[in-house]
Amino acid sequence: MLGVFEILYGYTGMKLELKKFGTLLTSRQLGREAYLAIQPVLRETSDDEAIEIGFEGVVALSPSWADEFLTPLQEQFKGRVMMNESNNSSVKATLELLESVKQ
Repeated sequence: MLGVFEILYGYTGMKLELKKFGTLLTSRQLGREAYLAIQPVLRETSDDEAIEIGFEGVVALSPSWADEFLTPLQEQFKGRVMMNESNNSSVKATLELLESVKQ
């Protein structure tokens, strides 16, 4: 199946599965540590490469963890971060909260 960025822009991107950082993503400190830990990999991305965020396997995502990981990621890769949909209510609520704070 083709990804959204592949369909729209003709290229694929990097997929980050957040479950690699754990299933309970709940503290601000751990979110910041995860963001810093992924930097060497992110430095290898090209200027036209999308960053796809996967939430499969995540049991809980707190606003504080997400703010320390997702917010700077979105600032670093303006317009190139795509969040996969999730049926997890914790993920949905956190993403909605972060989006409302940005506005």
